Amino acid sequence: MDSESSNTSRAEEFKRQANEAFKAHKYNQAIDLYTQAIDLNNQNAVYFANRAFAHTKLEEYGSAIQDAIKAIEVDPKYSKGYYRRGAAYLAMGKFKEALKDFQQVKRLCPNDRDAAGKLKECEKAVMKLKFEEAISVPESERRSVADSIDYHSIVGSMVSSPILMGGAAAVVLAAALMAAKFMSMEAVVAIIVLAASMMVLFYPWPQVEPQYSGARIEGDAVTLDFVKEMMEDFKKEKCLHKRYAFQIVLQTRELLCALPSLVDVTVPNGKHFTICGDVHGQFYDLLNIFELNGLPSEDNPYLFNGDFVDRGSFSLEVILTLFAFKCMCPSAMYLTRGNHESRSMNKIYGFEGEVKSKLNEKFVELFAEVFCCLPLAHVINKKIFVVHGGLFSVDGVKLSDIKAIDRFCEPPEEGLMCETLWSDPQPFLGRGPSKRGVGLSFGPDVTKKFLQDNNLELVVRSHEVKDEGYEIEHDGKLITVFSAPNYCDQMGNKGAFIRFEAPEMKPNIVSFSAVPHPNVMPMAYANNFLKMFS
Repeated sequence: MDSESSNTSRAEEFKRQANEAFKAHKYNQAIDLYTQAIDLNNQNAVYFANRAFAHTKLEEYGSAIQDAIKAIEVDPKYSKGYYRRGAAYLAMGKFKEALKDFQQVKRLCPNDRDAAGKLKECEKAVMKLKFEEAISVPESERRSVADSIDYHSIVGSMVSSPILMGGAAAVVLAAALMAAKFMSMEAVVAIIVLAASMMVLFYPWPQVEPQYSGARIEGDAVTLDFVKEMMEDFKKEKCLHKRYAFQIVLQTRELLCALPSLVDVTVPNGKHFTICGDVHGQFYDLLNIFELNGLPSEDNPYLFNGDFVDRGSFSLEVILTLFAFKCMCPSAMYLTRGNHESRSMNKIYGFEGEVKSKLNEKFVELFAEVFCCLPLAHVINKKIFVVHGGLFSVDGVKLSDIKAIDRFCEPPEEGLMCETLWSDPQPFLGRGPSKRGVGLSFGPDVTKKFLQDNNLELVVRSHEVKDEGYEIEHDGKLITVFSAPNYCDQMGNKGAFIRFEAPEMKPNIVSFSAVPHPNVMPMAYANNFLKMFS
């Protein structure tokens, strides 16, 4: 009896310490302390629910759901268990599952106004999802937004051309009406249709107004001077004109579409190559990377390894900057797709809302198309495999298998493409379930075999916050690099990038701290229900 009482008391002390670590945003430490409390007393639902909350903060939604389920098993009437599971489902975009949990919270706590508010938001999300499903066009029948846009047709005088063409359309229409008594009805209708099509074709194009004072692209070429001016405008929170944004995104799409799903990169002897991890819309930290390591150029090439957007509230500035450097010099900027370069993530975590606010709805569709063109992995000098998430659920995957993936789609929920975007390393051998609820966890033996099978030396991946901006794992054969310092303005982590020098290609890792940014909070454009849980 004394032993049982002692265990309960010690467990409560571990919970107290864990709560303090949680308040200090030390979520990994909090998880370890909650785990120690659970080891001493696994019949306390609070410990599991609290650990679930810490997992949610680390975006480990799969683990959060498992802990919430444990809390519910221990105490089926404990509302926080359903609450935590519902929040994790929401963060994964599983609105229908989340709705069931919040309905149960409401049943258990009918007078809880907070629970009622979250239930209402969840109901809205599910209704919106059902509406979108009802009106959606099948993938096979969906027309490309990019194919409907031709910025070349407005390269000339951006003010006069639409006005002249609109005027010409009006003249054609007036002439048709005046000559109507001498023409057949079919001919009149044909001319009216022609005039209308001229107006539709030319009027929607964004005109560069005389008062626009921002960066301009002259002709087809995106130059370094333009990119520098654009970045300076972005620093001052000025917007790029839609006309130039169209050009950058469409030119980038053309370049990306021509690439295979796995891109081979050669770094000549005596030259270097820099790999950055997640930036997540932290534009001012991106500028700091360029301050520390130089602007992208043919002699100073970069690979940004996915998750350029979402969460941070300057995602549009980040993606247009990276895309502009790609247009300026394709061999200066390489881009890997991350799990956040997807329609479902952008809808939840802010990029969609930001694009609608700063540009328009058409750009939302355009970015979704272009993200589907991003390569899934790179191999540097036939030595280093670079991928956003990680490795695979089966042995024997060859580089040729990755190169053969048809990537021009939204990410599936399983298979090689899904695993490149979502998987994470684990410290122990073998494979395990994903802490995120998507993809898998893979051990050092899986990394070693993949490298041996493909005659490679190192895996570089991103996808996870690290205190120093990086972590070396799996007997030195795997490096995680994360380039968003003080992630979401609360994690307190450093960012990092890795610089490789040819021919040795040994990693030189540089860590850096966050820099100030304007007073716009992360997740400013995210869905309302997600902000309620932030």
